[in-house]
Amino acid sequence: MIQLAFRRAILCLAVAALAAPARAADGPAAALIEKVANEVIALIKVKTGRDREAGIRTILVANFDLAFMGQSALGTHWAATPAPQRERFLKAVASAEARAYSERFGQYGGQTLTIGRVSTRPNGVTVVDSKLSQTSGQPIVIQWEVRDAGQGLRITDVKIEGVSMVMTRRSDFNSYIQNHGGKVEPLIEELEKRAGN
Repeated sequence: MIQLAFRRAILCLAVAALAAPARAADGPAAALIEKVANEVIALIKVKTGRDREAGIRTILVANFDLAFMGQSALGTHWAATPAPQRERFLKAVASAEARAYSERFGQYGGQTLTIGRVSTRPNGVTVVDSKLSQTSGQPIVIQWEVRDAGQGLRITDVKIEGVSMVMTRRSDFNSYIQNHGGKVEPLIEELEKRAGN
């Protein structure tokens, strides 16, 4: 279900969240990215297993616009999905991602996330450019899209080397739905399974 590009994006996001920011943030959007990285670092130092997973889920819920990201990822299937199923989908996505990040977070350390240029688009989205320095190899370019849709600043997408996590997820989810009779329910069940629900 989850393609290589999406796995790489999760891996890079996990590493980026663990990386200590290399400089103080410029502006509220950059400060949000720095805060998330620091919260994850503090969490993984003291929590393991289900406690770590619960902590990661709390960070995701507090700092990412999961409803917007989930709706965008479900794409054209969102409108045809009944509200109770949408709620299960959003909960399953958050839980599955929390589990995936939690399992990967203990494996990394020593990287630095350098926050670069911060720019605001006419649609109200602020883009925070950053580079993740690795212990070997070229730095990874990461762009964080941040917006305020009435609930305070939230991360709405992460682009790893130009590849959008939301668009990658949309492609993967759509493919899964198409391969399962055009129904969203099998996708929800798969995500719930991955989340351990």
